[in-house]
Formats: sequence, C-alpha cells, structure tokens
Amino acid sequence: MAAQRPCALERIGLVLADWQTTHALLSDVENRMVGVLDAMGLTALVTSIPGLSAVGAAAILAETGDLSRFASARSVVKHAGLNPVENTSATLRGITRVSHRGRPGLRLAAWRAVWAALPNNQILADRFTHLTTRPGHRLTPAKARTACAATLLRWLHAIITRGEKFDPRIATGHTRTTPHTRTTTPLAAAA
Repeated sequence: MAAQRPCALERIGLVLADWQTTHALLSDVENRMVGVLDAMGLTALVTSIPGLSAVGAAAILAETGDLSRFASARSVVKHAGLNPVENTSATLRGITRVSHRGRPGLRLAAWRAVWAALPNNQILADRFTHLTTRPGHRLTPAKARTACAATLLRWLHAIITRGEKFDPRIATGHTRTTPHTRTTTPLAAAA
C-alpha cells in the first residue's frame, strides 16, 4: 500500500489540474456568451425574468437564433419540440406526449434553465405546483418541468420581440396585451 501512495497522489493531482483547466475554460466560454448577449443589448431584458441567468438565456438564444423570425411564441415551442402531440385515430384515444421533433439542444437549454429558475421564480414555481397537484390530470414532476420550459420559451419570445422587460402581472394573466396595439389592458375590461 505504501508503495502505491505516490502514484495515487500523482493521479489525484492530475485530476485536480484537469478539473481546474476545465473550470477555467467553462468560465471563459460563459463570459464570451454573456459578452455577445451584452453586445446585442439583450442582457437586461432576459435577466428581467426572475431566476433566468444571462448564461442560461444565452444558451437558449444560441440554439434559437433571432427570436423575431418566429411568428409566435408557439412557433418557438414547436421549434424546441416541447409542444404536446396527441396520438389518436378513429376509435383510439392515445396518450398526449411531447413531440421531441425540434432541436434537442434547445430543449436541453430550456430544461436546464428551468431547473435554475424554479427555486427563484415564484410564478414558475406556482405553475409547477399547480401542474403537479391539480385534481384530475396531474402531471409528473418531469412533465411539469417540460411545461415550465415551454412557458419560459414563450416568455423569452415575448420580451425579446417586444423589447419590454418581464412583467409578472402579464405572466400571471392579471393583464393581457393585445397583439395589434401592444398595450396592456385589464382582463375584466377585455372580456
């Protein structure tokens, strides 16, 4: 045992050196990602969503490209493959699942952003709780996180295409914006 100790210590030293190098490279990549986001003038907008970091938003935007090229937030969710699809035919009612027909990198980036946002975003946490505890069609935690990832993509599309910071009142449905005028009106007045 004593004869193997120097070799074991050398291997531990090499593993630690590899970890430090990897950490430094990751830090450099994250700084460059945030730098690109700053150069585009989007950092303040995307970080207005509570719990979403600039790095998480940059990863999502790296996968989507320019969000204004999508006609709607629904298109972004479909591009990610996070939209629900139902497998039905004449007499068979199948199970509704996530399509997975979009970009896997975008799904992964949105999924990771949700894990970080859930503890720090009360609106998203309330949605997750509702989806996992509602009577009737209760979702598993993984399916609820997927639904929250789609919600996060919708929020990003809205704030970037409109150029307005995140508004919790709109996200919770207390007010609604009309697509033609882009002004906020109370739901009671709109009904």
